[in-house]
Parts: sequence; C-alpha cells; structure tokens
Amino acid sequence: MNKKMKKKGWPAAETPRRCQLDTRCSTPDTRRRMIRAFLFDIGNVLLKFDFSIVLRKLAAQGEVRDPAEVMARIDQVKAAYEDGQCDRAAFLRGVFDVLRYRGTEADFIAAWEDIFVPNEPMVALVEQLHGRFPLYLLSNTNDIHREYVFRRYPFFQRFTAGIYSYEAKTSKPGRAIYEIATRQHGLEPASTFFIDDLLPNIETARALGFHAHHYHYDQHAALLVQLAEAGVI
Repeated sequence: MNKKMKKKGWPAAETPRRCQLDTRCSTPDTRRRMIRAFLFDIGNVLLKFDFSIVLRKLAAQGEVRDPAEVMARIDQVKAAYEDGQCDRAAFLRGVFDVLRYRGTEADFIAAWEDIFVPNEPMVALVEQLHGRFPLYLLSNTNDIHREYVFRRYPFFQRFTAGIYSYEAKTSKPGRAIYEIATRQHGLEPASTFFIDDLLPNIETARALGFHAHHYHYDQHAALLVQLAEAGVI
C-alpha cells in the first residue's frame, strides 16, 4: 500500500471511488461517465429564429402596421398560450382581435411557422451525440411551432422525448418545468448537460445542479470546448 494513503487512513479500495468524484483527478473516461444525458432548448440553439419576416406579413394583412407594435400586441396573448393557459383557438382569436387581422387562420399559421432555420453546427453536434447519449428537449413553445419543427426538420427524431411549456403549463426560467423534466425522463441533474441561449434559464439549471452552457450560435466553439473538457467529444 502507498505510504501516503496509509498515513491518511484511506482504505485502498475506497481511493478509486473518491477519485472519480473529484474532477481534479478524473480521467477522460471518468469525466465522460459524469455526463449521461443532454437537455436542449430549441429556439436559437437547435434552430435560429427571426420574427421580422412574419411581422411584416402580419402587418400587411391587419390594421396594425408597425412590426414592433405587431409583436408587442402578439406578446399580450402569446405568453398565456405558451404556458398552456389557453389553447390554439383562443390564441388565434386573441391575435386576430389585437391586430385586427384580416387574413385566414391558415394564412396566420403559415406565417407564424416561417421563422426558423437550422443551426447547422448544432445539428451536426446532435448527430454526433445521438446513439451515445439520450437526448431530450426542454422548450418554452406552443403546439403550432412544435408540430411544425418536427414535421419540417428530420433531426428532431434524434430526440428521445421532450418537455414543452404549453403541455407542462409552466415555463423556464421557473424551477417547476426542470423538475418535471427530471421526473418524467428519469434525469439526474448532476449527470445531465443543459444547453440554452437565455441566461436566466441557465441560472435556474445551475441552481438545480445541472451542467449548463449559456449558448450563442455565433460562439458555437465555446460549447465544443466545454464538452471536450467534460470528456464528451
């Protein structure tokens, strides 16, 4: 037995376990074992989004002509919709009312869906992680957008499951939606890596014990560095 071990009174059999719990003496393999699952946000993580085009389209078919005012008025009813406090029909009635919108429901939904483009480096990362880790989604979203992105972008089939605010009836950065994700998916925060573009959401995740990365699609390399340090890639 090593004399230093004996002096400190560490049983030889216990030393490897202690070392695995201390990242200062961990190897790439033990660090990799620390991450067992990934939890992804959607907007501005997996998909970039831009409301400017849809706002111009909606302004052209309503009495509210300023795109910024269009967004402000939609926000009056969108939060309740994405928190599951009203259904799609109520959301559409509310939007048509606040915008005095003259288009059809189909016109509105087509415009509302057309805000996304894939974040290609993140799509590549999903493909790299798929099959090695279970991948989950955690998103503040609504049924229109959820149905659209799963229909439009095949890489969403790489995800095992997801928690969505409109179904959970609660949203980030509140703790409740994270706790729902851990219960329903059997996740341990200490071994789950969470990626989101909004700092308040990251702060909640870290407070709950998740590994977390505050993501920006213009700084994708920073995420890869953190994953490399964790022994994941």
